[in-house]
Amino acid sequence: MSFKSSLVKLAIKMTPNFLVRWVANFILKGIAELSEFSFDIDARTAYVQATLYGETEPIDIWVHDFGIVSDEESHYLTIHQAQSNKPWLNNLLARIAGKTWKIPAIPQFQDEIELASELFKTESLDAENDQS
Repeated sequence: MSFKSSLVKLAIKMTPNFLVRWVANFILKGIAELSEFSFDIDARTAYVQATLYGETEPIDIWVHDFGIVSDEESHYLTIHQAQSNKPWLNNLLARIAGKTWKIPAIPQFQDEIELASELFKTESLDAENDQS
């Protein structure tokens, strides 16, 4: 792991959850309010609780075991497991979980994509497809 990705990983680990919620709520004002958030970069888990604007019940989303697989030419996002407290969202998450999704090559974001692929690197693409 490069120095840059190690530094970013440390920053992610040290960022307080209240700061993430504050920034997200500033950006999502009028759309949703983030009330809970947790992210473990080592365990590859994330939890978000948000209430959509005008709704009373929050939506809970859990994501487990995600990563980025790379080959010589492309990067692929894999989310192995995701669930929610809402049946309609569970149906949507079931369609994306367990699949490998190609990350589009966008030249102006190539450095960021490379950094993310290093941070969330998983085993080879062949190993991912064998598990599916």
